[in-house]
Amino acid sequence: MAIHDFPLQGDFIELNVLLKLIGLAPSGGAAKAMISEGAVRVGNAVETRIRRKLRAGDVVQLNDETIRILAPQDK
Repeated sequence: MAIHDFPLQGDFIELNVLLKLIGLAPSGGAAKAMISEGAVRVGNAVETRIRRKLRAGDVVQLNDETIRILAPQDK
């Protein structure tokens, strides 16, 4: 099981964009398919909203991968 920490650059990131950026989906279309098929969980619930806005504190799970959404870093 791999855990990824993803610091936000703004207030949120959309779920399909996150999966592509982290490399869990090879393309935007693949990310959309994974989400639509119910393979992605946010918190403890299956998430089927492709553009679900993820904010700091959200936890995304796909297979054995976990992504923790972190607050933006202060500069």
